Amino acid sequence: MNESATSRAPWHLWVVGIVTLLWNAIGITSYMITRLGKLEAAGMTPEQIAWFESFPAWANGLWALGVWGVFFGSLLLLLRSRWAVTSIATSIVGLIGTTIFERFMTDIPAELDSPPLSAAIWIITLFMLWYALRMRKAGVLR
Repeated sequence: MNESATSRAPWHLWVVGIVTLLWNAIGITSYMITRLGKLEAAGMTPEQIAWFESFPAWANGLWALGVWGVFFGSLLLLLRSRWAVTSIATSIVGLIGTTIFERFMTDIPAELDSPPLSAAIWIITLFMLWYALRMRKAGVLR
């Protein structure tokens, strides 16, 4: 490739980066509201708050790894950094752990259980990893 071909980011990088950054900001907001103890103000019931507060430290750590990893992955995509791949892959480790905890080690309150949302999180995160790998292979990420 010549220098001019690699100097400009493709238009879709901006679309993917901005859309996923906004999407992942929702996860960050959810995480921060929970960790800062603002669930009552967010309209959660005492049962829902108790469920979130029952998370062991390791589950909270994996949740943080998942949401922060993928959020920074979006930022790193926009910055065209090769570290976007590592950040997103790391977030998948957190997502795996969080999914195992939520699905097999605790009883999610029915009103918080949303298989379509869980599926969307998995699909978008896996898409981001695939996309970042493609952009790295194409020489877009430095």
